Amino acid sequence: MNQFRLPSEIPDEEWPPPSAFIDEAHACVAAAKEQGINLRVMGGLAIYMHSIEYQTLWEKLGRLGKKVFTDIDYVSYGKHRVKLLDFFKGRGFFINQKMLYLYGKTRQIYYGEKIPMAEIFFDRLEMNHMIYYKNRLESDYPTVPLSELLLQKLQMVRMNEKDDKDTIILLRAHDIGDDDNDKINKKQLGRHLLTDWGFHFTAVENLKRIKDTLGRFTVLSQEDVTIVGDRLSELIDYLENSDKSLKWKARSLIGNRIKRYNEVDEWDTIDSPPEEPAV
Repeated sequence: MNQFRLPSEIPDEEWPPPSAFIDEAHACVAAAKEQGINLRVMGGLAIYMHSIEYQTLWEKLGRLGKKVFTDIDYVSYGKHRVKLLDFFKGRGFFINQKMLYLYGKTRQIYYGEKIPMAEIFFDRLEMNHMIYYKNRLESDYPTVPLSELLLQKLQMVRMNEKDDKDTIILLRAHDIGDDDNDKINKKQLGRHLLTDWGFHFTAVENLKRIKDTLGRFTVLSQEDVTIVGDRLSELIDYLENSDKSLKWKARSLIGNRIKRYNEVDEWDTIDSPPEEPAV
């Protein structure tokens, strides 16, 4: 076995290609399914896997470079937490014991040789805003449903250009609808955004900003701009004009006088090696 190296210690020329991340994600979700474990891919990798027919657009937007994927993000149910320790050990990964101690109830982080790092979140994604996955992992495969993929981007208070591009590709590749059949299910968006004023504010601001700045992506065709713009408008209209919960309305009276979002812990700066195999 080669000497273990942290992701930060792997030189660019030795970094696994995007295909290695995709192959491992597919294989991992399938193997988990055989063991009765609900495991799904999320994040930018999941958007690519769910939009792979738009490979050319990914390339035009510069989203398929050598080190475009740095890890694999998964989500599972908390009931699988203990089983996943042995599962990932069996796939050649090592647990970060410090991270397990600090965050083990909500997430696990693993290091590997073939794939430098994998993270598993349980039941929800706690970032600037909260995304809940209860009873949702069965609605798509091998990724989380499209609505949750979009929410993962829109919950960011400070989206960067990479996140904007991922959102554009996701919206170019999928219709807006009322179900999870290869559509962005706006009812599921509403489940989060029509009950949480802060999340709604952040998400709508991001949608409006992306719509207003589509023109800066000169590699987009006029058809791309029109379709993505129309879908952004449809989402904005739905979220602004749909009925809101009493909790949403009460919180809206306070507005931004109180911080509407959570600060994200800089947990990923704890860059320590795994102390032992995931047992």
